[in-house]
Amino acid sequence: MPDLADLFPGFGSEWINTSSGRIFARVGGDGPPLLLLHGFSETHVMWHRVAPALAQKFKLIIADLPGYGWSDMPESDDQHTPYTKRAMARQLIEAMEQLGHVRFGLAGHDRGGRVSYRMALDHPGRLTKLATLDILPTYEYWQRMDRRYALKVYHWSFLAQPAPLPETLIAAAPDFFLKNKLASWAKKHDLSCFDPRALEHYLAPFRDPMRLHAMCEDYRAGAFADYEHDKADVEAGNKIAVPMLALWGDSGIAQSAATPLDTWKKWAKDVQGHAVDSGHFLTEEAPEQTAEALLKFFSA
Repeated sequence: MPDLADLFPGFGSEWINTSSGRIFARVGGDGPPLLLLHGFSETHVMWHRVAPALAQKFKLIIADLPGYGWSDMPESDDQHTPYTKRAMARQLIEAMEQLGHVRFGLAGHDRGGRVSYRMALDHPGRLTKLATLDILPTYEYWQRMDRRYALKVYHWSFLAQPAPLPETLIAAAPDFFLKNKLASWAKKHDLSCFDPRALEHYLAPFRDPMRLHAMCEDYRAGAFADYEHDKADVEAGNKIAVPMLALWGDSGIAQSAATPLDTWKKWAKDVQGHAVDSGHFLTEEAPEQTAEALLKFFSA
């Protein structure tokens, strides 16, 4: 991976050993521990514009998900087991324990949001509070996959196709694929919301065939095991017990299928939330509004 700009001045860098490989994280700030998880097409760097404000009140652990960024890529299997959100959640709990944090706050965007709510369902005692950014549960997305939504999130079925189809096609033009995807999800439908230095962080993994495979494994897990895990919770009547905040872009992905707060109320016992003036990338399109909402929620 090439040299890339440090967008977290004053933060430390940690490669945290777990039984499934190392997790990379930037660590900084002072206060109760708050784990921040990124989504697809980005890395931990997506938090760089809100981290300074959050670090005034919290000890931030800003991690790359397994297979993404600078974290290790677990070897997968026919069931895509290491890339299920259940397995990722367990690995991140292990990483947090290595840093001395048994219980912590958690905020996740996109795929990181899916790891986050899965952790809340599977390990409620680990979390103080949960925030998700611009997602609905995986089960809800697949259940609502009509014509309009399939066009919006076509990558869900594309990336879940058997290897090496999506990997090979993306590898032929990785920069084009990523830039097109990012622009299509931003409110202005261009790349103006992204710091060029951050964009280089996002492009680097897409130029790496092994990282591409890991990201596709994430979506293959999403189409099969993750859906089944969610379905089991729905059928059992399980709900997220910790206090939850749902944020979404008023031009984002989550709002195009349903009213996000109404949906999350079916999944969580104590949930609040609202839209942010942005597309999918709240922390980069509306960093001040997003930081304010997170500070208010996690500080209460």
